[in-house]
Amino acid sequence: MSPNVKNLQNGRKLWYNYDLSGFTGSASFHFRNSILAMIKTSAIKFVVIFASLILGTIAVPAQATRPLLQDIKIYKPEPTPSDGSLVRPTGSSAAIATTPVNAVRTMFPLLAEQTIPGYSGVLIETMDGGVVVESNAAALFNPASNVKVATAYAVLKTFGPDFRFATNVYTNGTLDRTTGTLTGNLYVSGKDPVFNYEHAILIANELNRRGIRAITGDIVVTNDFVMDYSGSSKRSADLLLATMDLSRRSPAAARAWIDYLNNSGRAGMIQGLPSVSITGTTSVQPIPSDLSLLFTHESAKMRDILKATLCYSNNFLAERLGDMLGGPFGVSRIVELNANVPDEEFSLSTTSGLGINRVSPNAMMKLLRSLQAELGRYRMNFADIMPVAGLDEGTLENRFDNDFYAGSVVGKTGTLRQTDNGVSALSGEVNTQKGKLLFVIFNQRGSVNQFRSFQNLYVSLVQGQFGGPVSFNYKAVSLDKRMATSRISYPNSASH
Repeated sequence: MSPNVKNLQNGRKLWYNYDLSGFTGSASFHFRNSILAMIKTSAIKFVVIFASLILGTIAVPAQATRPLLQDIKIYKPEPTPSDGSLVRPTGSSAAIATTPVNAVRTMFPLLAEQTIPGYSGVLIETMDGGVVVESNAAALFNPASNVKVATAYAVLKTFGPDFRFATNVYTNGTLDRTTGTLTGNLYVSGKDPVFNYEHAILIANELNRRGIRAITGDIVVTNDFVMDYSGSSKRSADLLLATMDLSRRSPAAARAWIDYLNNSGRAGMIQGLPSVSITGTTSVQPIPSDLSLLFTHESAKMRDILKATLCYSNNFLAERLGDMLGGPFGVSRIVELNANVPDEEFSLSTTSGLGINRVSPNAMMKLLRSLQAELGRYRMNFADIMPVAGLDEGTLENRFDNDFYAGSVVGKTGTLRQTDNGVSALSGEVNTQKGKLLFVIFNQRGSVNQFRSFQNLYVSLVQGQFGGPVSFNYKAVSLDKRMATSRISYPNSASH
């Protein structure tokens, strides 16, 4: 794994919502193993053992907590706070909002008896639209990073999965081929949100291939150019200059380049260490019209950028992608118009899921179905852009990760530990012996760890009602390899 992604795993800059969690605590571990055993046995034995667990006939260590089960609490109506954080029924015009009661509608007694913690909405359906479980599906909740599913859908709908970000490299100078010196400035224009160390060195390598080893002028970038997930174009320009010049290159940049060569299969194809010495400084300016285009750096495909964004629940990328569509309003409009989602059930203030957003489980289910259809147009499925639990690195890496469940759940997490008094969400697709199901679980106002443990248990119980989990036909490919598919192209569109 490149130091770039590894550092991001450690929370350096990119993966703000890196919310790995599985079953926690000895009680949770006991439950997971019990559930696994139950599903493998007959239906009668399954009910008997689970009933024993509920009645307390199977001992749980005294020091363990009870993150999976709690009493159902009925909350009385209360005034809506000024921040609008209280969950309210969809379409309600009253000044007083009724907090949802977690009443469950399902044909499976085992699922009906399972306690749902906090303020929660659950909707699970078969592929043909049959309701398996429904609880507060019309109420509004904070979906947290499930908002990124909407952003991904809007991006796919607008740009398609094969879109690549272009970073154009221009000059106004002249080249002395005997000395390899470019007299003039180098201009860089682009808004690639995943442009990083290795791509800067790739540009230096391409300049070397064109006989350029020194630049007497400045590095000039446009105000939408970013590098290393920085929010500042000036800092990005400074980093670009330093990374292109071997004498100023950081150890992190050197490691990223080596990893890029290995992951792209080009380790034996590029000889030496690319380097361009730069005499001038950096600035942020519009690109003049009288420049010569040298070449273009093209990012990895949008499908791979979305995979990285959703696997690590990346806020920076989600916000940058959303900005291309007009921000939260633009994403909302694309979803409402194309996914047939009523605007009263779908309200976004961010395209990453940070802050106050409101979505109903019904709306989220419609979005999942529309995303599935859009992916199908390109012979793709959820696993092509969303994390597969237990197999892909990221937020679902350590959930549903044992041999029995790994690969049977693909979905998107969501976590806000402070907003709305604690939010956890999980939605996507599960595979079972009797077919695939779509699911939405929105948990709000409670312990995030408890919510995640509930989600793990509940999804497993649902799979048990349909014969047990079945792994999707999916082979994990590291994000480093997916992102190492950038390339150089020329004005005549010939790429290398």
